[in-house]
Amino acid sequence: MQQSHENELLLETVKSFMEKEIYPHEEQVDKDGYVSNELGKHIEKKALEIGLYAANLPEAVGGGGLNYSGMALLEREYGKTTHALHSWIGRPTEILLACKGDQVENYLTPCVKAEKRELFALTEPEAGSDIMSMKSNAKRDGADWVLNGSKHFISGPCLPDFAIVFASTGEDTTPRGNRKRITAFLVDVGQKGFDIQEGNKCISYRGYKNFQLSFNDVRLSAKQILGEEGQGLELSSKWLSMGRIWVGATCCGKAERIFNLAKDWAATRRQFGKSIGTFQATGFRIADMAIGLKTADLLVSDAVMQATLGKMSDADAAMVKVYCSEMLNKTADDTVQIFGGMGLMEEMPIERLWRDSRLERIWDGTSEIQKHIITRSILRPLGG
Repeated sequence: MQQSHENELLLETVKSFMEKEIYPHEEQVDKDGYVSNELGKHIEKKALEIGLYAANLPEAVGGGGLNYSGMALLEREYGKTTHALHSWIGRPTEILLACKGDQVENYLTPCVKAEKRELFALTEPEAGSDIMSMKSNAKRDGADWVLNGSKHFISGPCLPDFAIVFASTGEDTTPRGNRKRITAFLVDVGQKGFDIQEGNKCISYRGYKNFQLSFNDVRLSAKQILGEEGQGLELSSKWLSMGRIWVGATCCGKAERIFNLAKDWAATRRQFGKSIGTFQATGFRIADMAIGLKTADLLVSDAVMQATLGKMSDADAAMVKVYCSEMLNKTADDTVQIFGGMGLMEEMPIERLWRDSRLERIWDGTSEIQKHIITRSILRPLGG
């Protein structure tokens, strides 16, 4: 696709960074199941030096000020590797832009400077796709709030300094019945009653951590509310939607990397005196990969344009998320089939990319939830 001169320079920068600082460590990180703090801090430092760190945040707060088009390029390149490594090139959560007063100095600015790390804590053991069934709650006690509950599958590259925790702070009556008021709180690690532990090990993106958080009578001041009380989901909705676009972009990047491996193998691997790509069963798989990747890239590009114009809907983001993640999974699975037994050998990168691809259909909203969002956007205006 045609890129602006600025984006061409950006692409050259990030590709060079990935070649030097990220790709050489992939295999070892996958085998070890962790990224050493020394390596993580090295990546972080190098990203800061060339301006990739916090590139998603406005220049006014010290970030790189990249627009959506530039961020789509970055995320697409990052998608070619593992979250365990590229997440050290920090992109602080945009929801932190809601910080005000002392929150800016205590949370936003340190995250922009890589002095602090945050977690976005929304998912619970009994509230995954169904956010409104969350049990975490905060109740008023004088001028303070007392937080209780738990979160899981809260992912990040390392132990954070604080978490953005979503909890119910009451209920509102709506035409569709009672609805929980969800509020976002800034909760520091080490605060009394807040326990954080590493969660279960995932076969996708080995070395990328997920955490379990528990809150037992954690006392919070009103100054620890991010945004306004009861406006947590509204505050996060824009970030969640754009997050699904970035998942789509990363899926395109990973699919391109896998596709390149598949087409090279199909062209050079010979059976029955011919390259296997000349057999229709393999050649058509290659053609389907090319069609899927092109379509996915166009979907991401359209969503980025709509977001830039302020017109992107939840359904637009859902279409990107479900199509790109499903496309990636088919590309990865077909590539394993093209490689045959070699596709499942640890000595080849195929099985790692295949494993990593599977998670994309689950996090940031499962494919089923995305299709529900799309269906609702079509039928609800018709009374369905």
